Amino acid sequence: MPNKFAELAFTKASKELQTKLGSRGAYERVERSGRTQDRLGEPEQDFIASRDSFYMATVSESGWPYVQFRGGDVGFLKVVDNQTIRFPDFRGNRQYISAGNLSGNDRISLILMDYPNQTRLKILGHVEVLEEPTRQQLKDLLGAGKQESLVERVITIHVEAYDWNCPQHITPRFTEAEIKAMVQPLLDRIKLLEEENARLTPAKKS
Repeated sequence: MPNKFAELAFTKASKELQTKLGSRGAYERVERSGRTQDRLGEPEQDFIASRDSFYMATVSESGWPYVQFRGGDVGFLKVVDNQTIRFPDFRGNRQYISAGNLSGNDRISLILMDYPNQTRLKILGHVEVLEEPTRQQLKDLLGAGKQESLVERVITIHVEAYDWNCPQHITPRFTEAEIKAMVQPLLDRIKLLEEENARLTPAKKS
C-alpha cells in the first residue's frame, strides 16, 4: 500500500525539488514503506485528544490559502473513530473566511502542536459542516459542553492522511497550566520550609 500522505502532499513540483536538493531517495523509501498513514492509530488519537488548540488551513475560490487558529478546552477536538475527528466552531470575529472557503472546497489541513515536547502532527482531510446545530445535535455530536451557546457550526473532518513532523526548529513554549504543574513541587517544598522555619524560630517578646 502506498503512503497516503506522500501521495497527496508530494506533487510533481515537490518531487522535482526533492531530487534537485538531494532528499528524493529518502522520501521514495517513505512512499514505499507500506505505512499508509490514512488511519489514526492509538498514538495519534491520544495526541489529538490532548490538544487545546490547532492551526487549520483552507483555500478560497480565488486560490488563496488561509490559516486560522482554533482553541478550546483540552478535548474540544474529538476523535470519533480512526478516520474521523470533530470540533465545535465557536463564534469569533464574524469574518467567516474559513467557513466560506469550506463551503466551496471541502479540503482542510491541520497542524497540531505540542510545544513543550517539540512535536507536531499534520492532518489532511475533507470536511463536513453542520450549520446552526440544535442543542440535541450538539449533545449527540460533541457531548455536553459549557460553551454550547457560542457554537455556530460543527465541523467533522474525514481524515485522508497524517504525518508526524520532525522536531527541528520548534521552540518549546509552555502554557500557564503546564508551568504551574512544573513549579508546584517547588512551591510545596517552599511552603513546608516556611512552616518548619516558623516552628523553629522563637517568637519575639512584645
